[in-house]
Amino acid sequence: MSRPKLRAYVVGICLLIAPLVVPIAGRAADPEVITVFAAASLTDALSQAAKAYRNEGGPEVRFSFAASSALARQIEAGAPADIYASANEEWMDYLAGKNAIEASSRVSPLGNSLVMIAPADSTLDHVTIAPDFDITGLIGKDNKLVTGDPDSVPVGIYAKKALEHLGVWDKAEPMVARAESVRAALALVERGEAPLGIVYGTDAMASDKVKVVGTFPPDSYPAISYPFAIVAGKDTPEVRKLFDYLTGGAAASVYQRDGFTWRGPTG
Repeated sequence: MSRPKLRAYVVGICLLIAPLVVPIAGRAADPEVITVFAAASLTDALSQAAKAYRNEGGPEVRFSFAASSALARQIEAGAPADIYASANEEWMDYLAGKNAIEASSRVSPLGNSLVMIAPADSTLDHVTIAPDFDITGLIGKDNKLVTGDPDSVPVGIYAKKALEHLGVWDKAEPMVARAESVRAALALVERGEAPLGIVYGTDAMASDKVKVVGTFPPDSYPAISYPFAIVAGKDTPEVRKLFDYLTGGAAASVYQRDGFTWRGPTG
């Protein structure tokens, strides 16, 4: 696919995916609706966790899933979020620096991995990801490697750091297609519009249209960390209850089932 066509497709996919607002259905509407802004990679796990919480009698939960960077900027601008969950510490630090979160609520209960994916029907089966591996030959001069925008989207930031550590970023950079979220990158590979992508292990698990062809060494990038915090001025009893549920041991099995590493409390 030519660069202009791929660029246009990336934009189109992003418009379809971000921001994605998902109401959690349940019984009759409650007086309070809690709004959670969360990284796109948390879409499946948080939706499942909130549905379980709702079934236990909790209030309605609404989500906006998109890139952590976009959501942080929306919160800074006054968007009506009650809870924020980022795919890296930097964007939570950004909001903390703006006094936009309740600092004492901040916790980081989840981890993830970084993988290289290809369409499920790709002839490529395995890539040995190691220092100075032949990424140019792997991608091909006319193809693209899609991931989140390395300038702002956490998965792209992690990908760039990994490729830098492995000594191949300078060769890879001209071939990187910059998506606005990890789910946008995943969608491009699912549709065969990009032959390779770098996403989180959990996103690869969530799709039967892609396959993992390589796993990045854990020491090639900073540990992937998901901080959660209550937005400034939103620490009400109902918000706190949901926050404690989403970051506590009761939801651990949901995250683990989706492939996240659980680092929070148990029980």
